[in-house]
Amino acid sequence: MLDFVNFRAAEVDFAAFSISGVLCFTGRSEFVLKGDSVFMADAVRGQHREQVGASRPGEAARPAGNTIRRVRLWAGLIVFVFVATHMLNHTLGLISIGAMDAGRWWFLSFWRSWPGTFLLYGSLTVHLTLALVSIYRRPHLRMPVWEAVQIILGLSIPLILIAHVIGTRLAYEWFGAEESYERLILLYWIWVPAIGAKQALLLVIAWGHGCLGLHYWLRLKPWYPRWFPALLTAAVLLVVMALLGFSQAGREISRLNQLPGWTAQMVKAARAPGRAENAFIIQVIDGVWYGYVLLLALVLAARGVRCARENHGAKVRIIYPGGREILAPVGASVLEASREAGIPHASVCGGRGRCSTCRVRVLKGLEGLEAASPSEQGVLDRIGAPPNVRLACQTWPVEEISVYPVLPHTAQAGAGASQPGYSGGQDREITVLFADIRGFTTFSEKKLPYDVVFFLNRYFEVMGDAIDGAGGTVNQFVGDGVMALFGMDTSPEEGSRQAIIAAGAMAEGLREMNESLAEEMDAPLRIGIGIHTGPAVVGRIGRGEAIYLTAVGDTVNTASRLQDLTKEYNCQLIVSAQAAESAGFDASGFPRHEITVRNRSEPIVIRTIDDARGIQAGGS
Repeated sequence: MLDFVNFRAAEVDFAAFSISGVLCFTGRSEFVLKGDSVFMADAVRGQHREQVGASRPGEAARPAGNTIRRVRLWAGLIVFVFVATHMLNHTLGLISIGAMDAGRWWFLSFWRSWPGTFLLYGSLTVHLTLALVSIYRRPHLRMPVWEAVQIILGLSIPLILIAHVIGTRLAYEWFGAEESYERLILLYWIWVPAIGAKQALLLVIAWGHGCLGLHYWLRLKPWYPRWFPALLTAAVLLVVMALLGFSQAGREISRLNQLPGWTAQMVKAARAPGRAENAFIIQVIDGVWYGYVLLLALVLAARGVRCARENHGAKVRIIYPGGREILAPVGASVLEASREAGIPHASVCGGRGRCSTCRVRVLKGLEGLEAASPSEQGVLDRIGAPPNVRLACQTWPVEEISVYPVLPHTAQAGAGASQPGYSGGQDREITVLFADIRGFTTFSEKKLPYDVVFFLNRYFEVMGDAIDGAGGTVNQFVGDGVMALFGMDTSPEEGSRQAIIAAGAMAEGLREMNESLAEEMDAPLRIGIGIHTGPAVVGRIGRGEAIYLTAVGDTVNTASRLQDLTKEYNCQLIVSAQAAESAGFDASGFPRHEITVRNRSEPIVIRTIDDARGIQAGGS
């Protein structure tokens, strides 16, 4: 009977979900041609802002939405701990049924206490209630697959859990029944195996739901990728061991059930409910189960009605790159509008305002947006976003707005990691170093392709170690050339000193490489290095996966030109007077030249150094 009820509930659940989706999508935002206009009187806009404050994400609702997510997260974590300890108790079945009962005593000593009961059932109620509130507030059902799976798993848990909770905890409270592992395993494994299968399924669903939520919360943490393999292994191992423990306990109970009188004695000791009591428990289970299904259907239907009503209300124009425009309901976030219109938009955290991958540059209409909430501003500060960048999931436009997504829609969690302030674009005084192998074209013509790749990788490793060791940032490897930036996180003076130290380490590293590979080369490799200090524009530049931190401007061009001039002056290093002076490097003992660099109106003074090994910033 319980089996049939639960399967019927699943059908009602998915049907309600589908009906709600139809109600929403029939009123979806429409596409408009460029040049069409949308007018919204100030009075109407003001009236909508008042309405938004009460029911939709606006100035008042925005902190509430963030609070709801935080409370739901912590409630979910408490339930996750309960499930984890319950599964650990199941693993003791690999030892014996007695070990399971012994572990259960410790398990119940907390979760059956008043604090444990309050935490567990309070968290269950809060987590489910806020999940339903979140579903009601959704303007559409477009979402990443992982989020849809998590929601479906979460909504399906009560369909099986209701019978288990009422049949165990409430039966204990009402009739004094002791749901020992012997009685429960006998019920699940021998008497009604279908219920046992559902309990095993419940375990997997609850664990999977919790692990998904935990994964998509933690993957924004910088340490998580390193620990992910170990955590995934532990999660899979725990559920497998719990199921194996349940299976082993079932086999042990099957053996005990063959002993004369054991079953009757065990049932009597457990004070199992009688026929009338079981009938009452089943009635309660059915009532609560159908009540949950009805509640879920009402929430989804109410959400569909609200969605349809809002889609026929006031609209706001949102302009995307390429001139694409949509009309979205006023009160929908930019991310929600993108998803509803089928416009690909990155959002690793699912629109929870944590990952920053949905961020957009506001090209028009910034002044009409409400100020960022403290939580949104904290995320923007973490990534060093400029003033005209906002999180799409936390931006609810009420008048025309033009946006440009900063990241591609395929952006991963790493794109939302903390970044320095200059990553979004900034004028800074830095030191730029260029290095290039002399005569590498001739060298590579005499080598097999895999030899060329081997030498380049070894060379880049040596150069990269020298740059990293000095405190610089390897910006890019192009062909056989290296570009490095110094002073990004320090003062210009310190950056200049680091660059000169790096040049000396690069020269020494190349000498050691030449010695170790002397038998593989016809002649030692030689390099030319150019260093210049000055202003440049720094920031993350590129497209798709090829976005990286770099610098552009006259300082970069000059450093590149100095590196080229090492061929003309037949030296290993050229340092501009600006870089030497900034570093406190006494270059008076090296030849001085005054050169003219293309696109510079004034000449530049340089120092040429034949051998960079051993040079130190602050001395010659």
